[in-house]
This record gives sequence, C-alpha cells and structure tokens, in this order.
Amino acid sequence: MSQSSRDKAAPPGDSKRHVNNNNVHIMPAYPIDDVVSPFGDAAPNISDSELRETAYEILVGACRSTGVRPLTYIPQSERAERTPAPSLSSAPSLQRSLTSTAASKVKKALGMKSIKKRVSGESVGQGKAKRAVTVGELVRAQMRISEQTDSRIRRALLRIAGSQLGKRIETMVLPLELLQQIKPTDFTSQKEYEAWKKRIFKLLEAGLLMHPHLPLDNTSTDARRLRQIIRGAVERPLETGKNYESMQNLRSVVMSLACRSFDGSISEKCHWAEGFPLNLRIYRILLEACFDVNEPTSVIEEVDEVLELIKKTWEILGVNQMLHNLCFGWILFHRYVSTGQVESDLLFAANNLLMEIEKDAKAAKDADYSKILSSILNTILDWAGQRLRDYHDIFHDDNIDSLETVVSLGVLSATILVEGISQEYRGKKNQVDVAHDRVDTYIRSSLRTAFAQKLKKVNSSKKLSKNQPNHLPVLSILAQDVTELAFDEKTIFSPILKRWHPLAAGVAVATLHSCYGNELRQFVSGITELTPDAIQVLLAADKLEKNLVQIAVEDSVDSEDGGKSIIQEMPPYEAEAAIGNLAKSWINIRVDRLKEWVCRNLQQEVCWCSFSI
Repeated sequence: MSQSSRDKAAPPGDSKRHVNNNNVHIMPAYPIDDVVSPFGDAAPNISDSELRETAYEILVGACRSTGVRPLTYIPQSERAERTPAPSLSSAPSLQRSLTSTAASKVKKALGMKSIKKRVSGESVGQGKAKRAVTVGELVRAQMRISEQTDSRIRRALLRIAGSQLGKRIETMVLPLELLQQIKPTDFTSQKEYEAWKKRIFKLLEAGLLMHPHLPLDNTSTDARRLRQIIRGAVERPLETGKNYESMQNLRSVVMSLACRSFDGSISEKCHWAEGFPLNLRIYRILLEACFDVNEPTSVIEEVDEVLELIKKTWEILGVNQMLHNLCFGWILFHRYVSTGQVESDLLFAANNLLMEIEKDAKAAKDADYSKILSSILNTILDWAGQRLRDYHDIFHDDNIDSLETVVSLGVLSATILVEGISQEYRGKKNQVDVAHDRVDTYIRSSLRTAFAQKLKKVNSSKKLSKNQPNHLPVLSILAQDVTELAFDEKTIFSPILKRWHPLAAGVAVATLHSCYGNELRQFVSGITELTPDAIQVLLAADKLEKNLVQIAVEDSVDSEDGGKSIIQEMPPYEAEAAIGNLAKSWINIRVDRLKEWVCRNLQQEVCWCSFSI
C-alpha cells in the first residue's frame, strides 16, 4: 500500500466514530480477542512485572555504560530541588528535554499519524503525579517503575562502577553484580528484599540454565552446581557479601557458564540474557514503553528518543536490527488485536514493518531467527485468514478501510513463509504466485459462506411466510439476493482485492454462479411439469446469470486471456432451454390427455349408439 493511498484511508475507528451529547468521540465497540504469543513462555516462573524490573535494570545499566560523563547519584530529596532534574544522570540522551521533541521520524517511516499533544508519561511514585520532563523520566514512567526502585538501581550501579571502574556492562553478569551490591537496607522490608533476591535467582536460572546462549552439555558440572546453589538459596538465605564463600562459589559457577564461547575459549563478553526466546521476551517488555500508559492504542510522540535508549540494550540481549524489526512488528500487531482492533494506525505500521521483515528474511541465515519468524508469521496468517475467509461478515462500513491492510498482512506472511523460509520453494519462484493463490482462496471461501448465509436466511423467511398468498419461490428470492451480493462485491471489495488478484470480481461471481447453480440443478431435477413457480425460478436464474456473466466480462477486459478462464468456470444454467423443454413436456402431456379424452368419448358414443339400437 502506498503512502498516498494510506493518506486517503481513514482508520476503522475514525470512519464511524460516534459523538455523544458532550461532543466526546466514542470509539465503536469491537469484540476484543487476542492471539497466542508466538514466542512461547520463555520463563514461566518469572512474572511480567519481575521481567519489567529486570528489563529496566538492563536499560539503565546499558545507558550508564555508554555515558561519557562520570557516574553520579543525586538523592531524590535533592533532585526535587534541582533544575533540570535528570533521572539518569550519566547519559546525555537521557537528559534531553521532552519539550523540544521534533516530529517522530519513526512514526513517519511507519506511516502513522503524528499528533502533537502533551508530553507522555507521568512519574510513578507516591504523592502527586508529575509530568516527565526528560527522556529518562519518561521511560521510567512508561515502564511503571517507581522512583524508589529507580533510585535503588542507580545506587547499585554506582557501587558496581566504583568496584569495577571502566568495565562495560556487557562484560559482567548484571544480576550477579546487583545481588552483591544491593543490601536489605535498600528496601522497605526484609520481605521485599527476599522477593527481590528470589527474582534474581530465577533470572540466573532462566538465562544460564533454561535458555542459555550456547547449548549446555548434559554432563555440565557447572550447571549442576548452579542448580544446587539456587535450590539451596530457597531453603536457606544466601549470604551475598563479597567475602562470603557462598557468594564466591556463586560467582565462580555463574561466570563459568556465562563466559562460554563456541570454540571453547573464555569469552570476555558475558552471555546471560541473550538466549532465545528469553532475550526477546525482555526486549518486548522494553518496546512496550513506546505505547502511552494512559492510551493503550497510542504510540507516544517521543518514540524516537525511547527507541534510541532501548537500542543500547542490543549488546546485552543479543538483538540486532532484524530481531528488532521482528519484535516491534509483532508488538504493533498484537497491540492492535488486544485493544479491540480500533486503531488502524497500529495495523498499518505492523504491515509496513512486515515489508522490511520480508527483506530481512531473504538474507537471514540464523536458525533461531527463522524459527521465531515462522512462528510469528503463522500466527498473523491464521489471524488474517480467519477474517478474510469470511470478509463479508467481518468488514463493514466502519472498518472497510482496514481490509486492504489485513489482506496485505496475510499475503506478506504467506509469501515470506514460502519464499523467504521454505527451502523447497527456492528456485521455483516462477511457478507459484503466492499472493494470487492466497487471495483467490479468500474470495472463494468468503463468497461461499456469504451465499450459505443468504440461503439460510431465505429458507427461514420462507417458513414464516408459507401461508401467505402470492409468495415467491425460494430460489427466485435467492437469485435477487445473490445479484445484490455480486454487485456489492464488485463495488466494495473487488477494487481492494484487485491489487493482488486481477480477476477478483470475476472469481467472486464465478463462485456465486456455481453455488446458485448447485441449488438450481436440484430444483430442476425435481420438476415434473411447467408451473408458475418453476417459470419464476427459471426466469430469475436466467436474469441472475446474465448479471454475473456481465460482471465477469467487464472485470476481465484487460486480462491476458480475455476472461476465458473465468467464463469456463460458469457453465450455462440453460434456463431458457429448461423452460422450452418443460413447455414441450407440458404440451405433450396435454395432447396425450386430449387423445385419451377423445378416445374415451368416442368409445362412450359407440356404446351409447349400440345401446340405443
């Protein structure tokens, strides 16, 4: 879909917005459903809130690690008195004022509306909420991290930086360092501290044992030792001081597992959060910060600055541009579905990212990427297919503009699955037109369903009105309904579907022709003589067929075969011939009856004459 065509189309929620007495726009109600996550449950024992705090720890650590100014910590009480008040003082990008944010380049690239409004995000904490004034404060508010938690993380990172001066964040196991630096006094209660430590152990287990960057040897001594330490920590609190033997043992086994490399050497970089799909689950939580916490369907205007910060975590999470496109595209799509399918900007942006993913897939060689990509595409394809196989019932005046995007999503997903991932397809690109075949299937399926609904409705109405005089035969009424359906298809749906199928209208009417023809043949086979009902049905069928053929011919004027392939799918009803045959049969029957009557009368006259004599 081109940008120009997008500009002309209103979002499904905009086309039929309702306004109440207070001039407040109310979005139309859609059934809210959801789609199963294609990433699987990477860490079932870690909640989203726990992973959100982990993601924030990684983000703050990554931003501080890349800062050029010395690390400093300003207590919350003092920060309230200072101007400006940077929430993350080490990285210049975090201190950028939100009031000077320019129009979003990301939104423009994705074809989304850019609406200037108040700065997104409110500070999370006790007391009166205040508006975020820096990118760092905005991210914290968007991720629903309290100021208390933020302060605790920053103090711990300062301690880490003091003990490991000049060491970059990707060369350390952050949960391990936090475990050593954060003390019970940093929490409001011992219970809160113990819950925090439990999360750290669960994270180490997920990152190093459940989803390691490199596969673990079944005989790994270090893996067995770490499991034992984690189980022991549950039964008996582990002492985390630097000089405690328990902490030294934990550090030894963790670093041994985290610094493994493919060639068996000790890697300088620590791999504790980049195993699939744990890393993608953490990264998706970070990307959720791009959505306004107060308006679930809205991407914040400051998305460029937020993404700039999030991308600093790539080194830790093992994410690259291809994986970013994949995750961000999925999040946009999922947000559209889970919020009731009312904001078509999200769907359109997801479709545009899928176009980029199509390019990425052709160059992808990583097995993990292909696996996640295939899972996402199949999920999107199933969702789109459910709607497109019955698009007559799904799309109406208030959401028809989103049909093109849904078709594009379905077609792109199918195309990437076949062309970008399937090894069997490569080298056969001239033999298969994935888009054409997919849309052809959608058209035929939806028209068959629409026809069945029309037939059911007509039969139900007929049962209610069977005692009324001058009622029309079922197939005569059905012919009128199918004619209306065909012209609606030509006017509303075919212009959209024609982008992928040059004979969209022709395929639609050919399908209707076949469906009605099946009913007509059954009717004709049960006729024994010419009746008024039979004449009405056959005349209606003849008129319907002429309309359907006319639509098919007009639709195929510019096609290579002139529409022959479609016309061949429409064997004539031969209604006029049927009427002629029935008329001949009616005449023959009455001639035979007249002969019988004449013969019977002659015999009666002969008998009467004989009796008279």
